[in-house]
Amino acid sequence: MADGVEFDIKGLDSLLGKLAAVTYDLKRKGGRSALRRAAQLVADKAKEGAEKLDDSATGRSIAKNIALRWNGRLFKQTGNLGFRVGVMKGAVLAKRGERPDLSAAGPTPHWRLLEFGTEKMQASPFMRSALADNINAATETFVSEYEKAIDRALKRATTKAAK
Repeated sequence: MADGVEFDIKGLDSLLGKLAAVTYDLKRKGGRSALRRAAQLVADKAKEGAEKLDDSATGRSIAKNIALRWNGRLFKQTGNLGFRVGVMKGAVLAKRGERPDLSAAGPTPHWRLLEFGTEKMQASPFMRSALADNINAATETFVSEYEKAIDRALKRATTKAAK
């Protein structure tokens, strides 16, 4: 009976190098870029919905305050990629006795009243419908952009391994 069998696989170093390069590139660069494009689509649709609800007489614009932000906390805690689409300064209320900022980029805390409604006012959701109505388009955008990123990463890894 044989004590053991030893063998050596040639070319494994280049394969491991390609896998490491592809993993890093897809997670950090390609995945983030593809997810940003999909989230930007949702943010644009939310802006369109908010423009319909904005009151031109007040001067404040909910649509101008809609923003897309990288979710660094989620990435640091779990390693998952994430973007947030929301209303900047959406919870800022003027202090008692202070006049609210009425400029176009001023705080728009009333967006919540429009989005969720009150007991005396029916809801006119624009943020929730932006995602619900465009989930397929956002998913397709993510998939197509991620496929392009995979192809680019494989091409880069092949050229890097050939050197």
